[in-house]
Amino acid sequence: MHKIDNTYLTLDKLHRIIYEEVSIELSEDAISKIQSCRSFLDDKTNQNNPIYGINTGFGSLCNESISSDKLEDLQINLVVSHACGFGDEVPASIVKLMLFLKVQSLSYGFSGVQLETVNRLIDFYNNDIFPVIYQQGSLGASGDLAPLAHLSLPLLGLGEVYYKGNKIKSEQMLKDMGWEPIRLKSKEGLALLNGTQFMSAYALHSLFNSYKLSYIADLTGAISLDAYDGRIEPFNELVHLIRPHKGQLKTAKNISEFLDGSELISSEKVNVQDPYSLRCIPQVHGATKDALEYAKNTIITEINSVTDNPNVFANEGKVISAGNFHGQPLALVMDHLAIALSELGSISERRIYLLISGQRGLPAYLTPNAGLNSGFMIPQYTAASIASQNKQLCTPASVDSIVSSNGQEDHVSMGANAATKLFKVAENTERILSIELMTASQALSFRGKSSSDFIESFVGSFRNDVPVITNDVVLHDKMKLSLQFIQDLSFEESLLY
Repeated sequence: MHKIDNTYLTLDKLHRIIYEEVSIELSEDAISKIQSCRSFLDDKTNQNNPIYGINTGFGSLCNESISSDKLEDLQINLVVSHACGFGDEVPASIVKLMLFLKVQSLSYGFSGVQLETVNRLIDFYNNDIFPVIYQQGSLGASGDLAPLAHLSLPLLGLGEVYYKGNKIKSEQMLKDMGWEPIRLKSKEGLALLNGTQFMSAYALHSLFNSYKLSYIADLTGAISLDAYDGRIEPFNELVHLIRPHKGQLKTAKNISEFLDGSELISSEKVNVQDPYSLRCIPQVHGATKDALEYAKNTIITEINSVTDNPNVFANEGKVISAGNFHGQPLALVMDHLAIALSELGSISERRIYLLISGQRGLPAYLTPNAGLNSGFMIPQYTAASIASQNKQLCTPASVDSIVSSNGQEDHVSMGANAATKLFKVAENTERILSIELMTASQALSFRGKSSSDFIESFVGSFRNDVPVITNDVVLHDKMKLSLQFIQDLSFEESLLY
């Protein structure tokens, strides 16, 4: 059980909460802060002073006053009118993260929500009740309005949820659970819809995945290096100490450790130098690792923040309307991370090309009977296609903006588009690396000498799923197995970050 409080959430702690499927509940301190903030806001509202989104309209309607008997209607109308998502559904893993992050943000006591509302979100999280949310609809400013509206609909008994593997009406879910719909009070709809939890959930999910992909890229690169009969000298620590980028040093260390004891890597070489896609692995993979560190700092700061509007400062007696919902920090960092991941895929595809090109004693297309068999010719096509798609997806979303709400919201981050693009780039990079693993393992089988014990053991495990291919088969099936092998891999956190 994890108690939600104001303790700073580190990457390690988030990993434990999310991947060990820990249940959550509010700490006594969080309960006290939520209740105190709500009481203050109730008193403030009774004074009949205009407060944005509490007793006024929203966006460009901010100067429209709302009578006290319509404040609950105002919040309900906000949620239902903003549930305008479109496109593909958000994966359940991301929705669960959104629930957690929304609870975390509301628990700090600056949002003015009821305790009942936060506890119902916790109930959704703990019971794997996932609101149906759509990927399109957020501009990444004013909060992730449309996605968070869909997240909030089930609180009211509206919309749809996934429960026990089935998509059902939220009304039915409430009946099955014995729950009544939440009656939103003033400001609650705004607190639920304002925030960066859609962007943050995608960012955090992609961050965890990116650390894993970075490590796997080092591993597949090491196998490719040995399979290609490459040289170990470019990974010597002396080289990297005179250009001491942290990621570069770590990558060189990883490759050296992976290949320690390899008969192949220590054998006499004919070629004086290797192509850049092998020789410059530390510099390229290392730059991605450095990008990951930058991304981590921004994403973790965001997750430990309050991102709705207005902010309620009960101790100071203030309600301040500002702009913490603006997703620019996340938009920039997700664009950066997408580019960094794309480069892992790009250099991986180049190594695939080297291995099938019939050089350094390897047969053309890694088949004993080239001509009769096409061997690994077309997996490289697939990798090239995916790598190019990644490049197209890496056009930054954060440089775009569009005016909305009748000019009131005149600069937006487009962080939600950056988020979904990043998710796709990560998926694509994983697929390219799975093709490299399959290709490099095939190439290694043609060498008469052994690699390191570590590599031989790893490839041996891979061979249980994907054997050496001697004659043409439906390679799609083998590629799916290779991808599944990578997806099933797990590593100690200390190896990844």
